[in-house]
Amino acid sequence: MNRLVLWNVDLTLVDVTIVAREAYADAFRMVTGRPLVKLAPAMGRPDSEIIFETLAVNGIAVEDHHLPKFLDALAVSFAARRKRLPSEGRAMPGAKDALKAVSRLDGVIQSVLTGTIRSNAVHKLKAFGLDKAIDFEVGGYGEEVYPKATLLQVAQGRAKERYGAAFTSANTVLIGDSARDVQAARIGGAAMIAVASGRSTAAELRDAGADIVLPDLSNASEVVAAVARLTDR
Repeated sequence: MNRLVLWNVDLTLVDVTIVAREAYADAFRMVTGRPLVKLAPAMGRPDSEIIFETLAVNGIAVEDHHLPKFLDALAVSFAARRKRLPSEGRAMPGAKDALKAVSRLDGVIQSVLTGTIRSNAVHKLKAFGLDKAIDFEVGGYGEEVYPKATLLQVAQGRAKERYGAAFTSANTVLIGDSARDVQAARIGGAAMIAVASGRSTAAELRDAGADIVLPDLSNASEVVAAVARLTDR
C-alpha cells in the first residue's frame, strides 16, 4: 500500500445538514435541559470545537464533563435519525463513482478525515452506500480533540501501523471542500484536492493553497487523475 486518500465527509461526500442540525438540538437538550437557541457554524471544524462554542453562545458555563456527555448524546440522537438520511439528505454529485474509481488505483487506502464523530461518519456514508471502499480504522474523527492538521498526522500514523508503510506528503492526499481542509493539508503534510461543493469558493480554495481545485466529484476520471498525479512521486 503506497497511497493514502483521506476524504472529508460533510459537503464533500454527503449533505445531511437538516438531520445533523436536529441531532445537535436534541443532544443539547439532553445535556443541558434547555432548548438550543443558536448552533455554532461548522466551517469545516470538528464536532468537539462546535460543541464548545455552541455551549458558550447559549450561555452555558462549560465544564469538563460537558464534552464527553455531549459527544455521547450526539451519537445517540444522530443514530436515532439515521433512517431519515436517504430521504432528507443526499450524496454529493459523483461521490459514489469517485470513491469506486479511486479504489481501483494501485496501492490505495481510502479513509476519512472529518470533523464528524466516528459513529456518525459511518452512519452518513452507509446511508448512501459510500462506505464500502473506506477503512474507518485509520481515519481521523471529530471526537478527537486535535487540530485537523494534527489529526491528519494521526491518521497517517494509524495507516502506517495497520499497513506497514510510511505515509507522508508525497503519498497522502486529502480531498475536502473547505479552506480549513486546505490549511490542514498544508500544515499536516498532505497534497490537497479541493472541491468547490461546500461553502468555500473555487477562488478561496486556490488562495488557501490547494494543489488541485475541482468544481465537484462528478468527473470520476478527473478525480482519479488528480490523485494519481499527486501521489506518483
